[in-house]
Amino acid sequence: MEKKFDFMQRKDLLVCDAPSSDTRSTSPLSRENRERLKGHHGRVIWFTGLSGAGKSTMANTLESSLHARGFHTYILDGDNMRLGLNRDLGFTPADRAESCRRTAEVARLMMDAGLVVIAALISPFRKEREMARSLIGEDRFFEVYVDTPLAICEQRDTKGLYRKARNREIADMTGIDSPYEPPERPQMRTGPDEPLEDAVVRLMVLLNFS
Repeated sequence: MEKKFDFMQRKDLLVCDAPSSDTRSTSPLSRENRERLKGHHGRVIWFTGLSGAGKSTMANTLESSLHARGFHTYILDGDNMRLGLNRDLGFTPADRAESCRRTAEVARLMMDAGLVVIAALISPFRKEREMARSLIGEDRFFEVYVDTPLAICEQRDTKGLYRKARNREIADMTGIDSPYEPPERPQMRTGPDEPLEDAVVRLMVLLNFS
């Protein structure tokens, strides 16, 4: 009869009392090994813009196009991140900065696995977006500014957040009572005047993914 191992009898396997270390553990496989297996480079495409600007819509369209071409992709959507990893964060400037940092850390790990990571979150502050760029690497980070004017975002208001902010039912709403700092040198800028499909095609050309 096969003997079953009882983990509860080996608490030393479940609890590590060793002090934490700032030294990164290394893997026998490099990013290049993983990229070679997938057939493409890992990248991070970072969509930023106001709530309702169209970041998620464009991210989803981009992912579908890349998937159809055989790219290994994953979307890190700001709303979805707040359902899990970022669920303990609010919308204060400090919490928004921490949300951006956590997302950037996850994106870097997934990129290191050889994935094309598509991050779509408001990320309103330049400092945190530049932190993400520095963490991920200038040659691997591609910033897309979805430049939709506030008036249009308020007209869309698919989540009802602008109405609540105007009625003072919620605070720290980006564009209303919390600032949004537009990128100064995004690799791509798009907006409501550019058809979605055209914007995605242009983005793929810029990324050399076409």
